[in-house]
Amino acid sequence: MEPNGMVQLLTSLRGAGDGHDVSRATSPGADWRDVNGTDSGEDGKVTRNRPRTYPYFRYLPYDVEDNAQRLENLEEIMRQLYIAVQAGDFAPGAIHWTRELRTWLGLKFDPPKETRIKLVKLYYELALAPGIDPGVAERFGSMFMVLTKRKHYLRPGKDLVLEWRPLFKELKVFVLPQESGMVHTTNVKRNIRSLTKLCTFSQLFFDPKELQNMFEEFFPYFSTSFAEGAYVVVGLLNLLMPTAPAPIEYEKLQPQYYLPTFFHLWSLVNRSKAFDVNFLDIFSRLARDSLPSKHVPFTEYGIFTKDQSSLVFTAILRLLEIPVSQATSPYSAVTDLGAGLALMLERDQRKHPTAHHIARWIVMSLSPYSLDKPDSVLASLEALIQAAETFFHPSNTGAWTKTLSQLVYYLADFFVMRWNREKSGEMETPPDRRLNSELKRRFVLCLREVIFMGIYSKSGTAMNFSLSTLQSLAYLEPDLILPGTLQRIYPSMQGLVEVHRTTSSLRSLQVLSRIMVRTKGFRCHVTTLLGLALPGIDANDLEKTLHTLSYIQSVCYNIPFHDLTEGHEEVHDSSLAIEWITSEVDRMERDGANVELAYKDLNDKDEAMVLRSSTAGFSEFLISFLGRVFTLLENLPDASRVRSGSPEENVVNTLPAAFTPLLASLSPALYDIALSKITDFISNHVIHQARDAMAFICNALCKINPEKALKLLVPMLVRSIRTEIDENGAASTRNTGSDVLPRDRGLVWHVSMLSMCVVHVGDAVLNHKQELFDIAMYMQQKCRGIPTVHVSNFIHHLLLNLTVIYTVDYSLYEPDIVARGIDVDDWGKSPAPTELSINWHVPKRAELEFAVDLYRSQAENALRQLESLTNETSPIKRDGTGKEWSDEVSRNLVLLRLIISGVSVLFDGKLASKETDDKGKLPNGDIEMTGVNGHLEDDEDLENGESVLGATDDEVRPTFTYPAGYAFKKDDPLSTTVHDLRERAGEMLHRVHRFLTEKQEDDVACFNALYTAYRSWFIDVGIERSAHVLDRVTRLLSADVHPYKVSGLRKEYPRPLLLRRANVSHLQRLRHNAGPRPKSELDRRLLLDLAESSVSLYTEIRRNAQSAGESAIKVIIGARPLVIPPLLKALQDAIKTNDYPRIKGAMYTLLFGSLAKTIGRDWRFAPSLIKSFIEVSTADKPSVQKLAASATFQVMDYGRPMERLVILNKDIIKAIAPAESVEAKVLKKQDFISRKRLGIEAKKADLALQLVELARDSHWKKASRTATIVINLGLRFDTIASESMVDLVTVGTIDTHPGLRGLYSGALVALFCLIEMRATSAHSYENYLLDKLRIPGKIAVPTRQDDPKWTEECLSSFAQPDAEYYIDHDYPGWLVWDKDMPAYKANPKVGLQYDEVEQKVRTQIGKLLDRHWFSTFFGYLKQEPRDLGADRFRMASAMMLLYAFELVLHGMTVATFGDIKEEIEAVYEDGSDKHQHRATAEILGALLTAVKDDTVEQRVEVWGYAFPIVRKIFADGLTPENSSYWTTFLHLVLQGKDPRRSWPIVDWLASFRLDMSSNAAFKESSKIQLLQQCVVDSGWHFQLEKPILEDFIAHLDHPYKGVREAMGQTIGSIYRTRHHESYRDVSTLIEAQRAASSVGTIPYQPRQEFVTTMHNVFNQLEKWRQERTPGQQTPSSYTSGSKTVLLWLDATLSSHECTQLLQFFPDLFMEQVLHMMDVKEDPELQSLAYHVFRHLPNIPHQAGQDRDFIASLIRIGTTSPLWHQRLRVLINMQVIYFRRLFLISKTEQQALFNCVSSMMEDSQLEVRLGASATLSGMIRCSSESLKRNVLMELKKRFSKILRNNPLPKRIANSTPTPEHNKIVVTRHAAVLGLGALIQAFPYMSPPPMWLPEVLATLAVKAAADPGMVGKSVKSILSEFKKTRQDTWHVDVKVFTQDQLADLEGVLWKSYFA
Repeated sequence: MEPNGMVQLLTSLRGAGDGHDVSRATSPGADWRDVNGTDSGEDGKVTRNRPRTYPYFRYLPYDVEDNAQRLENLEEIMRQLYIAVQAGDFAPGAIHWTRELRTWLGLKFDPPKETRIKLVKLYYELALAPGIDPGVAERFGSMFMVLTKRKHYLRPGKDLVLEWRPLFKELKVFVLPQESGMVHTTNVKRNIRSLTKLCTFSQLFFDPKELQNMFEEFFPYFSTSFAEGAYVVVGLLNLLMPTAPAPIEYEKLQPQYYLPTFFHLWSLVNRSKAFDVNFLDIFSRLARDSLPSKHVPFTEYGIFTKDQSSLVFTAILRLLEIPVSQATSPYSAVTDLGAGLALMLERDQRKHPTAHHIARWIVMSLSPYSLDKPDSVLASLEALIQAAETFFHPSNTGAWTKTLSQLVYYLADFFVMRWNREKSGEMETPPDRRLNSELKRRFVLCLREVIFMGIYSKSGTAMNFSLSTLQSLAYLEPDLILPGTLQRIYPSMQGLVEVHRTTSSLRSLQVLSRIMVRTKGFRCHVTTLLGLALPGIDANDLEKTLHTLSYIQSVCYNIPFHDLTEGHEEVHDSSLAIEWITSEVDRMERDGANVELAYKDLNDKDEAMVLRSSTAGFSEFLISFLGRVFTLLENLPDASRVRSGSPEENVVNTLPAAFTPLLASLSPALYDIALSKITDFISNHVIHQARDAMAFICNALCKINPEKALKLLVPMLVRSIRTEIDENGAASTRNTGSDVLPRDRGLVWHVSMLSMCVVHVGDAVLNHKQELFDIAMYMQQKCRGIPTVHVSNFIHHLLLNLTVIYTVDYSLYEPDIVARGIDVDDWGKSPAPTELSINWHVPKRAELEFAVDLYRSQAENALRQLESLTNETSPIKRDGTGKEWSDEVSRNLVLLRLIISGVSVLFDGKLASKETDDKGKLPNGDIEMTGVNGHLEDDEDLENGESVLGATDDEVRPTFTYPAGYAFKKDDPLSTTVHDLRERAGEMLHRVHRFLTEKQEDDVACFNALYTAYRSWFIDVGIERSAHVLDRVTRLLSADVHPYKVSGLRKEYPRPLLLRRANVSHLQRLRHNAGPRPKSELDRRLLLDLAESSVSLYTEIRRNAQSAGESAIKVIIGARPLVIPPLLKALQDAIKTNDYPRIKGAMYTLLFGSLAKTIGRDWRFAPSLIKSFIEVSTADKPSVQKLAASATFQVMDYGRPMERLVILNKDIIKAIAPAESVEAKVLKKQDFISRKRLGIEAKKADLALQLVELARDSHWKKASRTATIVINLGLRFDTIASESMVDLVTVGTIDTHPGLRGLYSGALVALFCLIEMRATSAHSYENYLLDKLRIPGKIAVPTRQDDPKWTEECLSSFAQPDAEYYIDHDYPGWLVWDKDMPAYKANPKVGLQYDEVEQKVRTQIGKLLDRHWFSTFFGYLKQEPRDLGADRFRMASAMMLLYAFELVLHGMTVATFGDIKEEIEAVYEDGSDKHQHRATAEILGALLTAVKDDTVEQRVEVWGYAFPIVRKIFADGLTPENSSYWTTFLHLVLQGKDPRRSWPIVDWLASFRLDMSSNAAFKESSKIQLLQQCVVDSGWHFQLEKPILEDFIAHLDHPYKGVREAMGQTIGSIYRTRHHESYRDVSTLIEAQRAASSVGTIPYQPRQEFVTTMHNVFNQLEKWRQERTPGQQTPSSYTSGSKTVLLWLDATLSSHECTQLLQFFPDLFMEQVLHMMDVKEDPELQSLAYHVFRHLPNIPHQAGQDRDFIASLIRIGTTSPLWHQRLRVLINMQVIYFRRLFLISKTEQQALFNCVSSMMEDSQLEVRLGASATLSGMIRCSSESLKRNVLMELKKRFSKILRNNPLPKRIANSTPTPEHNKIVVTRHAAVLGLGALIQAFPYMSPPPMWLPEVLATLAVKAAADPGMVGKSVKSILSEFKKTRQDTWHVDVKVFTQDQLADLEGVLWKSYFA
């Protein structure tokens, strides 16, 4: 091709057979079709926005289909999909074609873009279509996700726009159920998780122009009065809001227009983690999507403003949950409990961790603007990392470790991705926003220190994250990361430090190896490091061995092991390199951790010489490496079990992975060394436990150079094998047990080596054809016992090697480069994915002939032996004692199995199923499809009656096949031989099965071998499925490429890995072609054999047969209906004879495998299975019962109604309609499906009737099974239920058996719900699906949005009992008013309208509900519950009664309301027992709820009866035992309803006043609790609060604790629900917030009356405090009143509206709370006060609101006379400083520092110590610049104090003078001050330059002081030494000799002193 890139692109696009083969590794942005004038490809259809990186089809070693053929198949798939969807055939029809589409895409075929768009729309529609079965919808949803998985398939907005409303409608059902009115119990709704996942994928494609509509739709639901509303709105925004920028002309949809509102909503719910997470998620996506768009303004804060950015960083600091001294968490546990249903909207934390959002927000907001501005995002990031720095240190681990390491990992990862994508043009960032090298440098420096700590972390997860981060940072800036890493690695590799450091170093080397190899200068270290790593291969430390091997492997993938000194005069050995390395290591020793290695400036030629010289050491390395590996193998412990995941096993698996690249990168000379070493080792050793590892190494050796290696190895191994057999008598007899006898070990060793030498090595084995053939025959004749398996395995491997297509190319370089000679510049280079030339092994004719010969001789032999063994005249006797016979049989079966698998590639599915080949040939002779449409095209099949019920088996349809290099042409004699032998083998297997079942039915070993052989015989056709080849190869490849993945780059892998990708691609084709095949006569016989043994008496035999059967069913078309009848019959027979093993076998096979689904769809079999299943429930054996219990859901599922109606958008489906009309087919299919549905539904109804009869008169166990099944079977929308079923359920509800009672009452509720639902959707199923419900009495009241008094009027109406309509919902008008609000008429004239179907059932139930029914039911309610957990108000009973009472009140029942009243009295009796109360509460709750929607007269009657009872109980009947029942009763009556509906209760509760004369504390407090419940349930609609508050506040000092607690909580609840925003509409809200500030208005500003109240309360407390005599032991007004107030404050501060108290913090709260903490006589008061005090700094202040609070902290700290108070404010200072790191102003910061440092000189020792700790904490989390200023100033100040105040001489035995004491305090202050500076850098290694001087000053000047001063100095110094144990060898270099000498004296006493 021409060199010119432009032309090259054109020609490649035209020239390649398929326009999409050629991939450009860089992607030229989105509009790449402009490059060549037309769209790419020959047919002008664009398939993707970014071309493929890897030309999959070009690399295959055979001719592939052309693109036209692929698209033709795609069209066929679409045609079938269209027919299925149009005809309503979703499962199995549409699902089957969806699976086809998925495999089509899986083969890396690309659909044209228009087609993809149509399909995406179709699947989005199908996934959300009303009426479709949820399980099926989920499959469609997942296909939708596959089609939109990558961003570059379709560009959002340009190519595809989706509608958000359908998704919202589905979500609404879950989170806003009050909207849809009814509780849908019977209908299985879809899974919420799959809906939220759909959101994640479809959100990109929603139209940003829809934002306003979304706000209009969501915001009205926002309310914190019932907090769930707020959480739901934010959850919905996060899931549905499109974050792509709207076009520039839409001013009101630009981010900064609505962001203030978002920040405002955020500030409405404080202290909530869920809110923080959700908003960060939204903002981070907004940042990502707005970055490329030029019209969104961009500054140093990204698209945000300064205030917004500080708030976000403050939230990030909160989210990391870093602990600060003694502070409590910034989140309150109480707040998020209010999320309620919104929990369902949360994204999966595992897939979307918070750290991910944080990192995305930060990286996507970075730009060159942030470089020099002081508060930019970059500066804040630096401050954040600085503040958290010490939490990365390994000694400092905790809950935060994982989050922090994850955060840093994502930061680096996003940065690398953005960097690479901006470079390649894939991310179209405007030039002024692009990351530049200066930014990159600052970013890497910011994270460098913490990562060097993180890689030594103690937590495995954190270490993994840190290592990946290290790799990303080194990728960005090798010169900044590698020197420091090497400086840490050299000492630890030389064994100078702890072991765990060595492991970390090895792992760091592994991740950095590629970058080092590619970086100038650093690559010279590689050889030395390899040598240093060798001691890591050590049999005593297997984990280290693993890491060492991985490191060596990663180096070998990147460099050639060629001695580059050859042919260069100036360098001929490694001396130059050794000198250079030694000098470099010395330099690192000298310069310590901050070493700079400026290799960029090295002279290229010198560097190349050093590198050359370093390669001279490779041969030494190789020899010592092999030596170490051999030692390791000799000392490996015995691997106990296979696949146990033990370290030994891991080593055995890692060895071959390291050897393959190692041997592949050796130069020929070095390869010869390796070959001779390994050959010697094999011939001279037999190490049994290292057999597998050694065999793998042999395999690697032979793969690299087959000719050379086989020539040496084969003769030697064959010789040794003959010797072993002839001279040592190996394998001459059988042995028991599974261990290999010592006598046989040599043989097994050599056979294993041989078998691994001949697999995947290509045609070199033909040179040894005769030897191999002979030794195979020889061993088969001679060997017995366990070694025979290895012999068969050898033959299997040889066959595979000869017949399979695979790559035989492992070189790091293309052949032309190797020929040219490898040089220095080739280090770390690998070819582009598009420029490979691959060497494949494609079987030659000679190989095929050899393979068929071998196969034939071995198979004939095995068949002959089996033939004679299963005759009566068998040469070996079956005498039942010796196992000779079964050994021989299993040996031959194993051989048969392995040779069949070995030639599986030669079998053709069509020949295997005896199909002739004439009917389906297409003209191009390429591909054939038989009967695509599943049924043969003629119609006989549809006619006979019974089969209409049958499940059309999913795999009826043979799929498309694609060329995959099949070896034989048609009618090749070899092919005939191969297939004939397979046929004979199958017949032989059948014969053995018959023989064993008749004569040897307990011979488990034979049966095992037999059924594994069956399995291979069935599934190994076309590809060796039994070995899971494809999965294995894919898994290994993905593990190997993992270290080379770099975000934003594509497939930059070493060459061997790129080649393996081609191999996977070939296997995928093979696997695709080996689809299900039609069944032949022989298949039928064998399948029935398996079915027969699946119910064997012997567990082992059963299990094997079941698993073989499961596999076989999947590959044979029509196998399922074939095996079901015999299995069903076996189950029925077994039940009759109580044959438990067979019952288990049959149930397991039918209900726990893939048959279960088939039976569910196939109603020829389902009824009898269901009946048998019910019979099983009486079986008296626990294991059977356990099986039955776990299968119950499966069986219940069978009864679900089928899809009757699915509502779809016809246009979307029409879009995929094929060109020619297929209406006839559609109609035919539709007719078939509807006939089938009617047939099945009739069967179901019929079965339901039978089961109802069965349930009536059988044992409870059986009845309960029957009942569970019948409920699903019998309830239907059309007919509701049969009479007998209604009877059964209604009478069953008062059954004597509690379990049955529960089942039947659940069913009765379901029945009532169904009736109600049917009536509300106007008896039409379509309305029901579309949620078009007619709720009687529901009206839409227009709101007067423009009337400023409207909100007040609306609220005040809640204080009046009368209303024309009730407002049941809490949200209308709380945040914004909508145009109208939902309400309910106060006096509805008509209730629900029922049609005759519904009436009939209601009448029938009514007849059964007589007085006896109610009295029995009430009696059961009163029973004592069986377990303690059930002793609560049970909603289920109330629901049940609610519906029953509805019938009573409408006069439909035998029992009258009068009867009910009498029964209720009988229940309550005298109310002395708690169970009477529980039952009464449940009954009355149901009764009052039942009349909610009735006429006024009806309501008056019921309330008139019930209210007096309730009032009496509330007034006198409550006890601690029963109050919880009545609270729930109240909740049931009030919740989610207008308080005026229950006016009598609300009015009576609100009129409660405290009775100070009463001494019945519980009575008072329980009433207050009920009142609180009432306030909470009514929310902001509760308007009767004034007198209550006045009463409570007047009596704050109530003497009883219970009453005080209740009062405090209630006052809190009342004030919490007073706030509401009530903007007139959404636009006004957004405008108002935007006008206020970039973060919106500040909510919860207290009203004047509230301020007055607060001041009065605290003045009263102050007054009481003065009245109390200090030291008074008895409670006083002060202590009682304080507790009430504290409880109220605690309730408020730990809730979302805590910010309403902010203005009272500085003056009112602080001092009072500190006084309360000093009341020693009342510990309860002290702890409460302390608790509230610790809340204060955690409350989020807006920027600038904290000034007074900080001032008052400082005031108390410096002036308070009580030292306790001074000490306590220190805690809050540190917390508020940390929490507000990003919001606090410079002056405040300085003031805090001054205050704390002056508190060092406090007269009280405790305060001084506290101040010292606080100071070091504050310094630790400050930013660099501040640190520098503060440090120098403080260091000067304290050193000066110490110098200027020397300790005066004390006269012996005299008391110290005050002056003396004062000097001691001053000196102590200075010592603590300097100590604080030292402790502010506990982990910094090496320590800062000023630190040694400070330590020396302390040691010299103050260490000798007596008392506390000297003690403090010693503890400071010893603490310093203790934290630096690990790094002392580095840190010690910072000190001068004198300083060390000064320290020696004090701390680490010298030995002789």
